Amino acid sequence: MAAVLSDEVKQALKDIYYNETTGRGKEAFSLLERASEVGDGDASCVLTRCYCGVQYVWAGHGFPEDDQLATQLLHKSVEQGSALGALVALRSGEMTPSLEKKMPFSSLQEAFETALELAEGGDAFSQYVVGNAYFWWDFLRIYDKGKDSFPDQAAFKTYLKENISKCEDWFWKAFRGGMYFAANNLNHYYQNGDEDIIAPQPEKAQELWKIGAEYGHPIHQDLYADQLAKEGRKEEALHWYKAAAEGGQPGSWYEVGRCYFTGEGVEKDAAYAVSCFEKELTRDSIHGGANNMLGKAYFLGDGAPQDYAKAYHHLSTAYYEKGSTWGTFYLAKCNFNGLGAHQDYSKALEFLNKVDWKNQEADYMRGFIFARGLGVPEDIKKGVEYLQKAGNFDKAKEELLHYKKTFFGKWVRRK
Repeated sequence: MAAVLSDEVKQALKDIYYNETTGRGKEAFSLLERASEVGDGDASCVLTRCYCGVQYVWAGHGFPEDDQLATQLLHKSVEQGSALGALVALRSGEMTPSLEKKMPFSSLQEAFETALELAEGGDAFSQYVVGNAYFWWDFLRIYDKGKDSFPDQAAFKTYLKENISKCEDWFWKAFRGGMYFAANNLNHYYQNGDEDIIAPQPEKAQELWKIGAEYGHPIHQDLYADQLAKEGRKEEALHWYKAAAEGGQPGSWYEVGRCYFTGEGVEKDAAYAVSCFEKELTRDSIHGGANNMLGKAYFLGDGAPQDYAKAYHHLSTAYYEKGSTWGTFYLAKCNFNGLGAHQDYSKALEFLNKVDWKNQEADYMRGFIFARGLGVPEDIKKGVEYLQKAGNFDKAKEELLHYKKTFFGKWVRRK
């Protein structure tokens, strides 16, 4: 079998991996489906990764996830004669003895050497797959090697080091060729090394996300922005968050909006921030951060007209769909005061119980609810404790005037 990729697979790899911002991801997906149907094993292999989710393909493409179908396609790719499919099956634990018998290669070594030929020919995806064979020690099974193949442990470790270290060069070739996922394994290789065989080299990992960002990969632009933000380089971080957002990176419009809403690395512009949050929600209507920040904007009337009903909608979406407790204080205020939602003290208390940070107004609302028995059994003592905890919050001090302690030390309502 010739070590050559079809034109369909080459085009799909460009649009899915090497230049993922073309916007042709779905066309590439369909191209792979058609090629797979007529017997292109490499197309089946790449399509497998598309179905496996964000661990294997850029989230910005929005491809469907289906593990069962991915497994079927991977087996199909091996049977169709894809050397790349054989190595991916080996890596994912799917290369069973029965599947190995079905592949039209005499051995895993022949499949590897075919993939190696593709890699040496310059294809970045193939270089990445070959790099993984070294990185994950799959070369041991490929060449049928083990500890017993060597005279002693030292010789075995020398063999391991010689082969594992080959992944570095292959990953760099793949990365430079557009296979941005290669940077993930390079980062792991440099940060962690490999047992006592390869020493960590964390200094070599420092520039990876910057390089990927400059290559134009939105996921690396977002990661590089995170790195810059942690270093306190807020303006530079914002630049790359914007680049990532414009390139289609999920979550990046939220980051841009957050920066503008809080004035992080830029002059505060709440109206522009709101537009960024809305852009994020057009991609993912249940994005937790965007819903929370948009809810706050509507609650406060900051960057958008004050609208408690919209605030409640967005904040409750983040709470119920994403389990985020970030906006529960505002949700509690809405239910406590009947703002944009029914006045519901038991619901308000549900949200207040999620406010686990110091908040005097939250303590006031808790105290008011318990002391007056609103939606819960009356418990004046507990209510007073919360009101006292609210400190100098004016409404709490006013509410405390309605209660007194009897001669026997019991808290009661003043008549």
